[in-house]
Order: sequence, then structure tokens, then C-alpha cells
Amino acid sequence: MVFRVSLLPIALLALIAAPFEAHAAPVSIDVRGLDGRPLVGAVVTIETPKAPPVTVRGPYMVEQRDIAFQPHVLIVPVGAAVGFPNRDKVRHHVYSFSKAKRFDLKLYGREDARTVTFDTPGVVPLGCNIHDSMSGFVFVTATPFAALTDAAGHVAMTGIPAGGAIVRVWHPSIRAPGSTASQPVTVATSGLSTTFALHR
Repeated sequence: MVFRVSLLPIALLALIAAPFEAHAAPVSIDVRGLDGRPLVGAVVTIETPKAPPVTVRGPYMVEQRDIAFQPHVLIVPVGAAVGFPNRDKVRHHVYSFSKAKRFDLKLYGREDARTVTFDTPGVVPLGCNIHDSMSGFVFVTATPFAALTDAAGHVAMTGIPAGGAIVRVWHPSIRAPGSTASQPVTVATSGLSTTFALHR
């Protein structure tokens, strides 16, 4: 099945008076799924040749709590070290077979922790060898402009360089290569407000 992505401009945000911000615009994006409803928990990235390099700050952490990975999706920059602390009373065995990062954290118990460094961009699905119901993702990005949609399917970013850019949306429910849909956009010096809608 092939999906077509449309970006529907809603309105340009107000021009910020400060001269130094004329080339660093705010962007607001609403993501809608095939049913027209907000797509919650999707990763939105904006790729532009004018973007500064990513900065590793942290700490970054994916807890095992209540037999689940929390958060379900974690966005980290390339080079980030992510902790995997076990907050459950039972032991976990965290692993991933992804191309971006393959690792295997053998059984460890409550309040123990392991750390993995993610040095390649891509989506890293997580699993537990003991609890098949557990699933999660580490999204490793090479752009500093990345955010997770909220309960309204909305993200807002600031400091986006004006000019041409590519908006990419990743979500495990998107039936496209890499579970990713993309669309070129032009960010005005005053900013951009748009809806990213998935269509069949």
C-alpha cells in the first residue's frame, strides 16, 4: 500500500522583531494519521543544511518499570549514552537487533543499570528476552531539530533556519520504508505553521 503525504499550510507565525531571529524561525506542526486523528508519539525531524551539529547533553534514560519501557520512545542525538535502569522487582534482558545499534544486555535485577552508546543515526527497536510484551524505541538523530508529538499530535520547535528543509515523520504505524514519511517545505523568516497529513 502506498501513502501520499500532504503538507497543508495553515498560517505563518508572527514576525519576531529582533534582527538576530530573522533567520531562526519557529515551526509548528500538527501530524494527522490516516483516520484524520492526531498521531500521538510520532517523531518529527526537520533536516536543513543550515542546522548546527547536534549536542549531547543528557542524561538520557529508558527505565524498565511496570514491565514496560518508559518512555516508549526516546529521542537522542548521535553519540548519546543511554542508561537502562531496572526499576522492577523482576529481572530484565534488554536487547536490539537493529542495524543502527545491535546490543544485548544480559539478565540484571532491580536498581541495576546498564549503559549503551548510540553512535549511528536510525531507529533502534527495544525488546526484552524475558517479557515478550515489552517494546520500545530509541530514535537516534543527527539533526538538533527533533521532537515527539504530544496528545494533540502537535510539535513546536524554535530556531529553525529559514529556507528549504525536509520534514520527516516516523511512527511504527506508518506503512512506508523505515516507517517514515517525508515532505520538503520552505521555512519563512517569520516561521511556519503546517499540518502533516498521511493519505492513502
